[in-house]
Amino acid sequence: MNNRLLTLCLLTVSLVLVGCTTPQTDECQLTVKPPLQSAMLVVEDKLNTGCVYGFEGYMSDLLQLAVDNPAPENKRAFSDFLVRISDDGVISKRQAKSLYNRYFNIKFVSLTGDYNTCSQVCPTRNRVLADMRLELLDKETGLVKASSDATAYYRADQLLQEAELVLEATCRACENGGR
Repeated sequence: MNNRLLTLCLLTVSLVLVGCTTPQTDECQLTVKPPLQSAMLVVEDKLNTGCVYGFEGYMSDLLQLAVDNPAPENKRAFSDFLVRISDDGVISKRQAKSLYNRYFNIKFVSLTGDYNTCSQVCPTRNRVLADMRLELLDKETGLVKASSDATAYYRADQLLQEAELVLEATCRACENGGR
């Protein structure tokens, strides 16, 4: 009888916990509509009222809205939005900075940090470069399509090409013992 009672209690607790973590999809569904800044405020409200799990989808929707309505001020709108939601604790300041840089800055977040290139980057050089190429696609979305800033995008593309050359030379030197 004790095992049965324990099982019933555990089942009840797990159902309560599942009930607490199961998203209320109807309450969190959202169709973003222009203008972008207004849509961002609506998304912020959803994020601050329990729909945090939908952040990635909301972010994707906002980016698409910006692509559909490109303007140079979209970069600033995303910066302000990411700062506000990081201040609200939805994402960390580091995540906000990384997201902004991934889409709207020429700087690559795929290759950052203070680490030894020979021991940490060279063994995974192909993966790092593949990640940077994927990030360049995100930069195309943010810089060219959403913000009409082709100049910054071409600068990011040039930085990627330079990074490929530098990594190739550095990794060759590492292989030859020139650490």
